[in-house]
Amino acid sequence: MANVIVAGVGMIPFKKPGASATYVEMGAEAARMALADAGIPYDLVQQAYVGYVYGDSCAGQAALYPVGLSRIPVINVNNNCATGSTALFLARQAVESGAIECAIALGFEQMQPGALKSHWEDRPAPLEPFVKLASELNPEEAAGGMPMALLQFGGAGKEHMEKYGTRLETFAAIRAKASRHAANNPLAIFRKELSVEDVMNDTVVWPGVMTRLMACPPTCGAAAAIVCSEAFAKRYGISTTVRILAQSMTTDSQKTFDAGSMMEVVGFTMAQEAAHQVYEAAGVGPRDIAVAELHDCFAHNELLSYEALGFCPVGEAERFVMDGGNTYGGQVVTNPSGGLLSKGHPLGATGLAQCYELTRQIRGTAGATQVEDVELALQHNLGLGGACVVTLYGRGL
Repeated sequence: MANVIVAGVGMIPFKKPGASATYVEMGAEAARMALADAGIPYDLVQQAYVGYVYGDSCAGQAALYPVGLSRIPVINVNNNCATGSTALFLARQAVESGAIECAIALGFEQMQPGALKSHWEDRPAPLEPFVKLASELNPEEAAGGMPMALLQFGGAGKEHMEKYGTRLETFAAIRAKASRHAANNPLAIFRKELSVEDVMNDTVVWPGVMTRLMACPPTCGAAAAIVCSEAFAKRYGISTTVRILAQSMTTDSQKTFDAGSMMEVVGFTMAQEAAHQVYEAAGVGPRDIAVAELHDCFAHNELLSYEALGFCPVGEAERFVMDGGNTYGGQVVTNPSGGLLSKGHPLGATGLAQCYELTRQIRGTAGATQVEDVELALQHNLGLGGACVVTLYGRGL
């Protein structure tokens, strides 16, 4: 099994729907940036894994053909919000197995304004079982027409509040923290600093559970990563500073549907199991992690992720937040990029944008978002339906 090096990364600034270039232009630009960062031509890439959620078949080819026409396999990937990390998972797996020596993982999304929705209404929706369960556990809100993503993640946060006494202000503190981090990130779509009071006083979308600022915005964008074997890197003079030490992808178990828990519906145990597999494979624990990029599609899910990834015991995330354990000077700096809440969430690009940030953190080139003395960095990317990818990055030789 080959050591897998992150040879190059690229990311374009995310933008609001309607303000971006096309997915073809965004994807090609991010791919070129990753190649330039690695210092290699496209001709040396042997396979491509391209992730997007909203798009027609072979959109991956459409985005990469302007970069080069080299006849390599281009595999299109769709795994809901975990799509970008799924593309990275497949690229890493191909290199690690020895099947190839160099691959590109590319993710992009050209999104439309408003809540996420299905574009296929003449067949069963993949999320129907999750929608049904969320509606049964929150019948009043479902009957009132609450958007499903809000119902699911808000419902999970509500469950945590009821079980452990977590206050709404804690979710507001997570959102405020995201804004402080994003203020240092020129690629974040929202860079205005917010206070806890700003978040609490924003438009209420679920009384006692959520305000609008606690949810991430739909955005457009692209990001990419070049991964290669250590031997390939040395042959072409590529830095081996950043390695993928361990990576795991999990899907739902029966517990998701039998537990009667909104926390399970949104993937708590999926994340917990993926993290456990990664820690065990790498021989490390959550206390060894200096920095993490978490799937904070809602502030509520970031809080749940602290517990699922082992940064604090289950039920103690509020104390972790209030003690400053999630920011600079604390136990683990979470989402130095500003996360999905501030950086934006173009579904297919999100996992690779997380890779972009953490690669720069390991290199020590993250600029104003840099965390001191990073040896290990953890990535968590979640997609309902379901998939959770957890990736551990560390220093190579």
